[in-house]
Amino acid sequence: MDQEQFTRVAKALADPRRFELLEMIAGCDELPCKRMVETFPVSQATISHHLKELTNAGLIEPRREGQHGHYRLRPGVLEAYRAELDRRLKLTAPVG
Repeated sequence: MDQEQFTRVAKALADPRRFELLEMIAGCDELPCKRMVETFPVSQATISHHLKELTNAGLIEPRREGQHGHYRLRPGVLEAYRAELDRRLKLTAPVG
């Protein structure tokens, strides 16, 4: 994972609302934006902004169906972020 994506993921995960959205998406195979808008007490525009940031970080994958957006988790990106975080904090045991 390069520095730019590492920073985008860290910033995306640092926002409590984005993290809640990510948790909600992770609990489903795919989640429609409409359900997130109905769940959280913020505007549709705010939800869309948070989803855009999560998408830009590579944490979720959007899919359009007509005018409706659906989102799914990209677990490989989270795994790469965790591995890079472990490496940077020297939490991974050295090989050899």
